[in-house]
Amino acid sequence: MEALDIARWQFGITTVYHFFFVPVTIGLVFLVAMLQTAWHRTGNEKYLRLTRFYGKLFLINFALGIATGIVQEFQFGMNWSDYSRFVGDVFGAPLAIEGLLAFFLESTFLGLWIFGWDRLKPAVHLACIWLAAIGTVLSAYFILAANSFMQNPVGYRMDEESGRAELTDFWAVMTNKVVLVTFPHTIFACFMVGGAVVAGVGLWQMLRGPRREDEEEREAFRTAVRLGAVVLLVAGAGTMVSGDFQGKVMTEVQPMKMAAAEGLYEDEAPASFSLLTVGTLDGSEPLFEVKIPRLLSFLGTGTWDGEVRGIDSLQEEYEQRFGPGDYAPNIPVTYWTFRAMITAGGLAMVGGAWLLWATRRRRLPSLATWEGRWLLRTAVVLPFLPLAASSFGWIFTEMGRQPWVVFGLMETSAGVSPGVSAGEALTTLVGFTALYAALAVVEFRLLLTYIRKGLPDADPPELVDDPDAPLAFAY
Repeated sequence: MEALDIARWQFGITTVYHFFFVPVTIGLVFLVAMLQTAWHRTGNEKYLRLTRFYGKLFLINFALGIATGIVQEFQFGMNWSDYSRFVGDVFGAPLAIEGLLAFFLESTFLGLWIFGWDRLKPAVHLACIWLAAIGTVLSAYFILAANSFMQNPVGYRMDEESGRAELTDFWAVMTNKVVLVTFPHTIFACFMVGGAVVAGVGLWQMLRGPRREDEEEREAFRTAVRLGAVVLLVAGAGTMVSGDFQGKVMTEVQPMKMAAAEGLYEDEAPASFSLLTVGTLDGSEPLFEVKIPRLLSFLGTGTWDGEVRGIDSLQEEYEQRFGPGDYAPNIPVTYWTFRAMITAGGLAMVGGAWLLWATRRRRLPSLATWEGRWLLRTAVVLPFLPLAASSFGWIFTEMGRQPWVVFGLMETSAGVSPGVSAGEALTTLVGFTALYAALAVVEFRLLLTYIRKGLPDADPPELVDDPDAPLAFAY
C-alpha cells in the first residue's frame, strides 16, 4: 500500500472512532440539562438522581471524546500537510474559533458544573450545564462549516503565486448552503443518539438493574425511558426532514455524490429510488433491483418528475472541466452506507416507539413476560442503532466526495504529506488503532461499572459558605 492509502485509512479510522463520542456527548448533555431543569422546577428527587446518574456517563464519554479529537486534528499537519498548506487560510479560521470560543465555553462551564454543586446557587449551577450544552452545539457548527468548505468551496480566492486558497469572505464560509442543511441534520442525529442512550440504559436498569425490585427506582428509570424515547422519535422526524433538504442541496452542489448514492449511471427523469440493488463486482451494472418510482426525483430535486444526473454524463462533464481522471467515488461503499444509515435510523425510531408503547399508563415491564425479554434485547441494541446511522452517514459524506479532498479544487492524492513514507504512516496507523482499541475497553468498562451501580442517592447539595473549603467532586 502507498502512503496515500494508509493515510486515508488512518484518517478514516480515527475520524469514525472520534465520531462515536461526538453524538453521544451532544445528545446526552442536553438530556442531562433537561433532567436537572426538571429537578430545579419540581424539586422531585428522582430527577436529581437521574441527573447525576446520566451525568456520570456523559462525563466519561466527554473525556474520551476530547482525547480522540486532539489526535484527529494533529493529522492535518502529520499526514495531510499539502492539504493544510493549500486550504489552511480558509479551513483554519472556523476551527480556530471553535477552539477559542465554543470549546472554551463548554469546557469552562462544564468544569463549573462538575465542581459547583455545593458552591453555586441552584439556578446558576443549572445555567452552567445549559451553557456547556450550547458550547457543544457551537463546536459542531464551526467544525461543520469547515467541512462544508470541502464539500462546496465558497468565500475564497486562489492566489496563483503561492498556489493557495485564501479567505476573502468569512461570512460566506459560515453561511455556506451546505452547512445550513448539514448542521440541523447532524444535531437531530445527535439527539437521536442521546435519546437512545438514555432510553436503552434506563430500560436495562428497569429489567436487569441491581435494584430492579425497588419500585421507586424502577419508576425513575421509567421516566428516563420515556424521555429518551420521545427525544429519539422527535429527533428522528427532524433528521428525516433535514435530510430531505440536505439531499436537494447535495444534488445541486455535488451531483456525483447523489448519483453514487443511487448507483445511477444514466441520466433519469423521473428517477426511481433503489431500495435494493445487486450488481456486478465493480458496481457498474445492476443485476437485480427493487425500486420506488419517482422517489429519487423528489429527494434530489423536490419534484416528482425532475431529472437526476447519472455517473456517466457527470464523468464526461468533469473530464472537460478538470481534465482526464476518474471522478466517481467508490460506488458500492456510497450505495450501501447511504442505505445502512437510513435503515439503522429507521430501526431506532421503531425501537423508540415500542418503548413508549411498552411503558404506557405507568406500566413497568418485567422479564417474566416475553415482552420483557425482547425489551431487554432492545435495550442492548437500541443505543447502537442511531450511533451506527451517524457513522454510516459520515462515511457516506466523506467517501461520496472522492476523489476530491476539496471539491473541484484539490484531489485527495494531492493533499497527502510528501515527506511521510508508507512505513511511517503504517506505524502510526497501527499505533493509533491499538491505542484506540485499548481506550474502547476502558470506555466500556467505565460505562458498565457506573451503569451497574444504578441510581445514586439523592443527597441534595447544600451550599458551602467557607471559600477555603476544598472543592467537592460530585462524581
